[in-house]
Amino acid sequence: MNNFYASVESELNPSLRGHPIAVCGSPAERHGIVLAKNYIAKGFGVKTGEAVWQARSKCPGILFVKPHYSEYMKYSEFARDIYASYTDRVEPYGMDECWIDVTGSGGAKNGAKIADEIRERIKSELGITVSIGVSWNKIFSKLGSDMKKPDAVTCICRDNYKEKVWPLAASEMLGVGRSVEAALLKNGIITIGDLANASEEFLCQKFGKIGLALKLYATGEEHSEVISCCSDIPVKSVGHGNTAMQDLCDCSEVWPFILDPSQDVGARLHELNKRAGGISVTIRDNRLKFREWQCQLPVPTQSQSVIAGYAYELFEKNYKWQLPIRALVVRAINLTDSENPLQYSVFCDSADTARIESLDEAVTGIRSRFGDLSIKHAIIYGNVKIPPSGGSNIVMPTGMLS
Repeated sequence: MNNFYASVESELNPSLRGHPIAVCGSPAERHGIVLAKNYIAKGFGVKTGEAVWQARSKCPGILFVKPHYSEYMKYSEFARDIYASYTDRVEPYGMDECWIDVTGSGGAKNGAKIADEIRERIKSELGITVSIGVSWNKIFSKLGSDMKKPDAVTCICRDNYKEKVWPLAASEMLGVGRSVEAALLKNGIITIGDLANASEEFLCQKFGKIGLALKLYATGEEHSEVISCCSDIPVKSVGHGNTAMQDLCDCSEVWPFILDPSQDVGARLHELNKRAGGISVTIRDNRLKFREWQCQLPVPTQSQSVIAGYAYELFEKNYKWQLPIRALVVRAINLTDSENPLQYSVFCDSADTARIESLDEAVTGIRSRFGDLSIKHAIIYGNVKIPPSGGSNIVMPTGMLS
């Protein structure tokens, strides 16, 4: 769906039509970045992800609109209802995108005709536009949906994909982010065609498994299935984060910002009946640059206290404080079922671990019954600056559980 947030806002408030608009968070709460913009704002050079002041300097007449996520979810569900009228094989890829497998679903209609029908229905029934890619695999259909916007259908078939796809920059293809693109350029791979024609031996030597996977993408030989909307999609990670009202400048200020989202991560793991086998920490500094680190846990856990301790230890070990911190995310990764047996180390006090997990479970129960604000660590509410002990000790600092 084209410029999804901005398109929905213009549909909800027709007075916005014809003006450059950007959907953004609250500058006062440090969420002042552009989440989406319409094509008029894009014409002035406004980009998703840049700060509000940057957007205003490029386009002085731009109108800023607060996001309304419940409305976006509603429109997303309406669109999926339309897709589901053609097939039950609908796999969401974010709020505004889906893969749809219509093989054998259209009777006399081919994929292009079904795509055009969906495009017209979305426009007439929801008032917004879509761009659709039609192909025999997920990678090329995604690529096609980005090739012509707005309100368009692009077909990539076995007869024309070399002419349409291979001249494009490798960065246009799903799976090629900034770091991968830089590595590809360093090795003389500029286009998708270069990637398709590179030898497997070379790609494996330079990039390992990811290189071979990208070659399959480039040659159209990636054949993963579209997951049915009725299928249970496995949860691979659980994360939560916060943006600071003021930049964080030392470790004592970071600790509450790790402790708070860790509570939500632990509660979510309880709901999913999962344990975290590893932890990742992502920070964004005050120049909006991201850094991420991760580590494996010696014993899988769903304890918020253990998650917070290891997350802090990971952060303290890796962040060198060259710049203040603006935002931080804690994520549980490598999830396993909580029913799986645990193998403790002979040096680990399993009774103490069980006590901490029981306490965390009680806190989670209170929050689920009376709300997230019903019980929190005292340090989150005040200016107390107490550095925590390492996560490997699984011990909270004195007074932190008040």
